[in-house]
Formats: sequence, C-alpha cells, structure tokens
Amino acid sequence: MSQRSYFVTGAMGCIGAWTLYHLVRRGERVVSYDISADRSRLDLLLTEAEQVGVTFVRGDLTCREQVQEAMQRYGASHVIHLAALQVPFCRANPVLGAQVNVVGTLNVFEAAREAGIRHVVYASSIAVYGPPQIYPDGLIAHDAPLSPDTLYGGFKQCNEQNARVYFTDYGVSSTALRPYVVYGVGRDQGMTSDPTKAMLAAAAGEDYHIGFGGVSQLQFASDVAQQFIEAADHPLQGAHVFNLGGEPVDMQVVADAIRAAAPGVNITFEPKALPFPMGFDDAQLRQHMGRVYETPLSDGIQQTVEWFRTCLAEGRLRYPV
Repeated sequence: MSQRSYFVTGAMGCIGAWTLYHLVRRGERVVSYDISADRSRLDLLLTEAEQVGVTFVRGDLTCREQVQEAMQRYGASHVIHLAALQVPFCRANPVLGAQVNVVGTLNVFEAAREAGIRHVVYASSIAVYGPPQIYPDGLIAHDAPLSPDTLYGGFKQCNEQNARVYFTDYGVSSTALRPYVVYGVGRDQGMTSDPTKAMLAAAAGEDYHIGFGGVSQLQFASDVAQQFIEAADHPLQGAHVFNLGGEPVDMQVVADAIRAAAPGVNITFEPKALPFPMGFDDAQLRQHMGRVYETPLSDGIQQTVEWFRTCLAEGRLRYPV
C-alpha cells in the first residue's frame, strides 16, 4: 500500500467518483471528503468490496475547522479539490454558492497550508471565459481575457486569483484544470449533462432529446479524473491554470456516435449552442503535463453506453432514473 494519502473533496460527484475509482484501482490510500453520504455515483464504478479501501469523511467544506481536522487526521499528502455547486445551484442560491465555491476553496488551501502540504490541485472551469462574441474565431487562447457571465464562472475566476496569492504570499503552489462538457457514467446534473443522459437513455433503448447543440469540446469523465491525478502526482511550482481541450465536435457527431453505440434509438438535439466559445486551446496543458488523457469520442461514448447497459442489467441503475 502506498504511503501517499489523497484527500479528495467532492468525491461523491461525477469527476470525484472517477477520481476515487482510479486511485483505488492503483492501490492508493484515499480519503473522500464530501457533505453528501450518497454513494450512488460511486456505486456505478466500484463494488462494495472495492470501496472498503476508501476512508469516507462526511464534512462541510464551508467549515474551516472541519476541513483542517480531516486533512490532518488522515495524513493527507495530496489534495484534489473538486467540490463545488454547479451553475444552476449558484444561480438559485448565490450566497450559498459563494460559501461553497469560494470560501470552501479558501478553506482547502488554508487547511493544506496548516498541514504543510505545498501543492493543491483544484477544479476551475471554462465558465471563467465570456460569451463567444467577445473573442476571435477559433480556439480561445490560454491567456484570453476572462469575462464570466455566470456566478459560477465568477466564483471560479476568484478561486484562480486567490490561488495565485496563496503561492506568492504563502508558497502553496497549485494546478487548476478547466473542463468543458464532461460526459461519462455518473454525469447526471449540471447544464451540460444532457449528452450523458442521452447515452443512458440509449443504453435503456429509449430516445432522447439533448437540450443544446452547436460545436463544443467533450471530455470523458475518466480522462478528466486521471488528469487531476496526474496534476497531483507531478506538482508544478507556481499557480498554474490549464484548459482541458480536445477536438471541438458538432452535436450531430455526438448524436451519431450514440446511435452507433445503440442502434435503433433516436437521439436529437436543440440547434442552439451553449453560451460559451466552441473550444479552448490546451497547448499549455500539453507543454507542462507529462501525459494528457484523451479517449477518442466514439470510444468514450461506446464505453459509457456499455457501462450503463451493465449497470441497468445488474439493477445498479434504473431508467428513468
């Protein structure tokens, strides 16, 4: 058993569950820190016996003392901070959104500092950028102006700036990753979850209508989780922020790939694109990371549909959910 101890916040979410999955499969010591005790997403990825290898801590990210106590009690050596309230929840309750997404992130950095941990990996988002009309055509450059038009994006931008201050003032370095449209088993909420919901419907033999269209970058949840682990395993000096990229694809390509994985179903979509640029340049990620995880879209969709089929057949998942 590794002497490393990975402290993962938001581990009951989609990317968090996949992060636990990969760490457990590697034989690492893992601490799950989440306010929720709902393991439904994790149950789709790991058996009950496999989950024995995880230390589950139910705690409130907005309480600094709870975060500090848990991080120190379990001897954390690596921190992967994924907990956040997503766009619709921040819109519905702005104050709670700020408490969780901003104050909670500060609590993670402060707990790491107090525990002598010199590097934090955390989730940002492409929501820190603005609407597509303010940028030139093509992929958005790494250093393009940030201009979020959602509270969620504003909170994420605040976290990026705070991370820079934690490095300059306290010497705590960090790596943030900005996902876009994440898909895969466990992605069941948020404004860009519809492609995954379509894959689940297809696995159940049902048609589905995706609520947005246009061109965007889709990232396989398993790849995203492994990229966060890669960032934790290879800390960089400074306060780094990287876009997760990939090939921008039209929603028609996504719908066709789902139909190919589940012949006979009808997958349609709204023509209206997301209020974000079509894609973001990931050259900085590729320059600084030893490995970039990028499962081809058709393979990721095929794997997701097949995984959903298995979960449905074994009774671990129902459709409609």
